[in-house]
Amino acid sequence: MLTKKEQQILDALEPLAADRGVEVVTVEVIGSSKAPVIRVYIDAEDGVSFKELTESQEWIGETMDEIDPFPGAYTLEVSSPGIDRPLRTAAHFARFVGEEAKIRTMGPIDGQANFKGVIAEVEGDEVAVEFDGRRACIPISSIRRANLVGRVDF
Repeated sequence: MLTKKEQQILDALEPLAADRGVEVVTVEVIGSSKAPVIRVYIDAEDGVSFKELTESQEWIGETMDEIDPFPGAYTLEVSSPGIDRPLRTAAHFARFVGEEAKIRTMGPIDGQANFKGVIAEVEGDEVAVEFDGRRACIPISSIRRANLVGRVDF
């Protein structure tokens, strides 16, 4: 789940990204409130090239200047989502059905708040995760953070 500030930034960036054939996967704001780091993760249909990162850094930076989300200084980082890609929406989870993910919820669901398992299906606003021979149906609105479990095959 995004903070109000992260959601404000995401809402400003998403339509501009769509016009450029880029998806804003998620936005993170970390660090101190006096000098925060704004991380914007982008993706494209064929992956993110250096050119897309460079061009996106420019228009995202201009948009940040316009909306001025923080008084004073901040650092902007634009990146591809990486192998441990964040998952935020039902479409994100649906795209990666069959993949392993780590999910942290805002409160316990069936007695636990941390899940690591295979994304089994997405139905409506719930994602089903299979782990340890069990299955949990997790409302997407109750997810604090979710990421794919990155695998590197050699």
